[in-house]
Amino acid sequence: MRYAPAVILSAAATLLVALPAARAADQKSQTVTIADGHVKLTIPAGWTEKAPRYRIIDHEFEVPAVAGDERPGRVTIMGASGSVEDNIDRWAGQFSQPDGSGTREKAKIRKFTVAGQDATIVDISGTYNDKVGPFVPGPGVQRPDYRLLGAIIQTKNDGKSTGNYFIKFYGPKNTIGGQEAAFTKMIEGLTTE
Repeated sequence: MRYAPAVILSAAATLLVALPAARAADQKSQTVTIADGHVKLTIPAGWTEKAPRYRIIDHEFEVPAVAGDERPGRVTIMGASGSVEDNIDRWAGQFSQPDGSGTREKAKIRKFTVAGQDATIVDISGTYNDKVGPFVPGPGVQRPDYRLLGAIIQTKNDGKSTGNYFIKFYGPKNTIGGQEAAFTKMIEGLTTE
């Protein structure tokens, strides 16, 4: 079947108008819930939801790399057992320091309360030991100049604990730095129902 040039031009014009609108829709913030729907987080615009790599992850997002960084950032959200301090130690253990010093001692930790939930934000930098899976023994790929912003939300509903949720955002330090304000706003802006 042959189409007249006017039909082809009209279809092309429609597509060109639709593409920016589709991209704008992709850039909108979205909301995810944790703690059986009790806690809501607004995911920053531009973060792309991905199928979680592992079943233990509730939500996963890719954050676009900034110019000069070869890899995007990765965000995982999951509920798990373990104390806040144990998890900070685990995250710190995924990094090493170029000068051989301890990563845990260099971690920046801030504790606060938001919407009645106790929250902790952890900031860690160094060489990241990027493993294929969370429970794979042995060394992974060493990624220098990486950074992790992690949040631990100790959720509760009507004064009863609904578990700890861990939000891990890691990747090349410039990409993480470029999204630090968005990450902090997401955590500090969580809401409850």
